[in-house]
Amino acid sequence: MEVTTTRLAAVLEQETSWFEQVANASLNTYFSDKHANNEIFNRPPPELTESTSPYAKLIHELELDFSERLVLILALMPQIKPQALDIFLINNQALNSAFSEFGGYKDPITGRFYPTLETACFVLNGYEISARCQFLKTFTQGHKLYKKGVLNFDVEQEFGLTQKLSVSNEYFSWFTTGKRALPQYSTKFPAKSINTLLNWDDLILDQHVLDDLKEIKDWLLHSNTILHDWQLNKDLKAGYRCLFYGPSGTGKTLAATLLGKETERPVFRVDLSLVVSKYIGETEKNLSQLFNEAENRDWILFFDEADALFGKRTQTKGANDRYANQEVAYLLQRIEDFSGLVILATNIQTNIDEAFSRRFQAMIHFPKPNKKQQKQLWKRMFLEAFELGKGVDLNEITEKFDLSAGEMVNVLRFCALGAAKRNEKTVDRKDLIKAIQREYQKSNKTI
Repeated sequence: MEVTTTRLAAVLEQETSWFEQVANASLNTYFSDKHANNEIFNRPPPELTESTSPYAKLIHELELDFSERLVLILALMPQIKPQALDIFLINNQALNSAFSEFGGYKDPITGRFYPTLETACFVLNGYEISARCQFLKTFTQGHKLYKKGVLNFDVEQEFGLTQKLSVSNEYFSWFTTGKRALPQYSTKFPAKSINTLLNWDDLILDQHVLDDLKEIKDWLLHSNTILHDWQLNKDLKAGYRCLFYGPSGTGKTLAATLLGKETERPVFRVDLSLVVSKYIGETEKNLSQLFNEAENRDWILFFDEADALFGKRTQTKGANDRYANQEVAYLLQRIEDFSGLVILATNIQTNIDEAFSRRFQAMIHFPKPNKKQQKQLWKRMFLEAFELGKGVDLNEITEKFDLSAGEMVNVLRFCALGAAKRNEKTVDRKDLIKAIQREYQKSNKTI
């Protein structure tokens, strides 16, 4: 059930109101009597067990305690209620400067206060050193709010109390609109989200290929139970790595996309032209940015035409060869450590380094469709949308021509354009034969 904007806002309003009470109580205690017991824990957070909002769902899913909820709502404050943080802008009159114990920083342009982990530590613990030590022990970059991708952290900065507190765009969008925002394609994130209107039943492949794909889908659906509920994470790694290989147009990309659709996971096709750089060190940096962004997000990374990056390592003849091999070794490690699904797709299996092959849980061959499968594809693509014109016999077309699914899609596009120009939803035989001839010419084949 979709949650209305009003309900989304109501939950956040309750949480911000609770934060303001806690923050004011913490400051009053700190400035009135530093030896008084901190009473902030007598102000319990709102009871959200009946709420279906994404914010409430996350709190229950991660079982966030008092301190963790305060850190989360504090990270949201600059975007949903920045004025609530103005209390941290007061100056230390004795020094005529900001209170260093508040942490955070003031934006020189807007004048707004932006919190850090130090801010949360102060609100929760005041000056008590033992409590601060416990906070530091809990809130590391391995904390579930960071591992889940809810909170951002600057990988260029050493993790500590100076770490800026902010919620990732994905979760901020989810909390405030009910929809998750995915990262946009850029040099810093060289991958595009891909999706499809087709369903699992539209996959026309050999049965053993479908069985292998179903095994991957089942792992994605049940891995949490296997690894965490049954505690097999001591022996099994969280990530899953597989290789799709076979000719172009045989369904590798569609299969990857449908794995995401079936398991409700975003699928990102990685742009290797932006990842691979001619400058020494740049490829490793680009890969690091990509994997850091994707880590613990339940995303599927799809490296199409992967032989461009994952080919056999070169014989070391010079500095560039040594560095290229270093980058392959680095990539091997990142794929090995990645907690989600990585799919490498290539047209030629023999190009894949043996070191990669050993790390795959599945290696799936996508062959060109046989005649029976081609007939199914012709019928699904054409009979669902068009009437067949005079002289068009799909059985004859199947027997006479040999095309991949991708090539059939191109034929469909050409015939649809011809039908639209004639203003009739009918497949014309001339258009059909001409489109097939065009596909044959691309492969230097003759009819």
